[in-house]
Order: sequence, then structure tokens, then C-alpha cells
Amino acid sequence: MDKRIATLSDAVAPIKDGATIMIGGFGGSGAPIELIHALIDHGPKDLTIINNNAGNGHVGIAAMIEQNMVRKMICSFPRSADPRAFTERYLGGQIELDIVPQGTLAERIRAGGAGIPAFYTPTGYGTELAEGKHVEEFDGKHYVRERWLKADFALIKAEVGDTMGNLTYRMAARNFSPIMATAAAHTVAQVSSLVPPGGIDPEDVITPGIFVDGVTEVSNPQQEEALNRAEAVYP
Repeated sequence: MDKRIATLSDAVAPIKDGATIMIGGFGGSGAPIELIHALIDHGPKDLTIINNNAGNGHVGIAAMIEQNMVRKMICSFPRSADPRAFTERYLGGQIELDIVPQGTLAERIRAGGAGIPAFYTPTGYGTELAEGKHVEEFDGKHYVRERWLKADFALIKAEVGDTMGNLTYRMAARNFSPIMATAAAHTVAQVSSLVPPGGIDPEDVITPGIFVDGVTEVSNPQQEEALNRAEAVYP
């Protein structure tokens, strides 16, 4: 039951070309920068990335895109503060985009973790986002059928984790990570503090260890916004 992983490189080593990866974060909040950069060093290609946005500046997901690792982005906000890496490649036909409304994105991920193959939502009805999708009418209102989202891997960031994989999060850094952990076949979490079993009050556990395959400690994690203000570039 000891799920500690000694290094970041060991944590991402199982990820191969063509994998689908969910990456936690809402902008920089909860983004596992160190795991992403370790993945860049590892170097798999042809990846499908599921995240709230398509990266900023030259670090994190944007750096993955600049290294030509990403074949497709599934996200809600492809244009954020500094989306140049994604924008240039999308306009050049080098990367695919599946844009999903944010609430629908969260529910598709949650459905994947809950074993629900599809659900109906009014969001997107009558727009281009509904083209080619099944539509039903319930109580006089039209709903679009959306499929679950699942992934081969989830890379997430937590505040405190124990060696059994139980996790807590810091404030808004919680965002997508708990549901992504349930919807991936293999979940790895970087944690600011790693404690022994019993070091987290059971009442405080947000993600139970059953959904986590590995934890690695990053005691002073970097923040995407701070890196971008410093005009950082990775690698």
C-alpha cells in the first residue's frame, strides 16, 4: 500500500506515445508544473491532453505544445492570458481542438469516473458544439447528449498526501483534480507534503487513495503565473 514514487521522472515513466492524459488545474491553480515538466523531459509524442485551457506562456502545457508532444487538446478555454504556443500550432494545422463548455467538461470527466457512458445537458444546444450529437426533448426543452471522458493517465497536484494515496487540496487548487483522479486508469499526484498513514484526518480526505496509483513529494511547487511573470521558458 506504499504508493510513494521517489522521483518525478519515475512518476511519468509509464506514459507512452499516443496516451490520453488529464492534467489538473484551473489556469495555474492546481497545475502540476513539476510533473508536466518531467513529462516533457520524458518526451512522449502524439498525446491527447484534457485540461481546462491550452496553456500559457512557455511553461507547463504550453511548453508541451511547443515541444510538439500534443496531437489534440480537449479543453474549455484555448485562448487565455498568453496562448501563443497553442494558437500558432492550431492556425498552422498542427494540433486538433475539441472545445467543451466548462460545466460539460467537468461533468464528462465526472461521468467517466462514475461509470456513466452518457448524459444530457441543455448547454450547447442550437450551436456548432451540438453538431453531430444526439438531441432529445425532455419536458419541452432540448438537451444534447454528451459522452463520458476517460483517460489513460491523470497528473494532478495536491497539498497533502499520505503514503497510501489519500489527498487533500489547497483552496481552489482542488478544481478538476478529484474527478480526474476517478476517471483515469492511472493517477499520479505531486504533493507539497507527504505524511504517513493516519497523518490526514479521514474527515479531511478529498481524494481517497483507491483512486491514486502514485504520489511524489514536491515541497516547493512552482506556480505557472509566477513563472510567466519571470518570462520563464521550459526546457
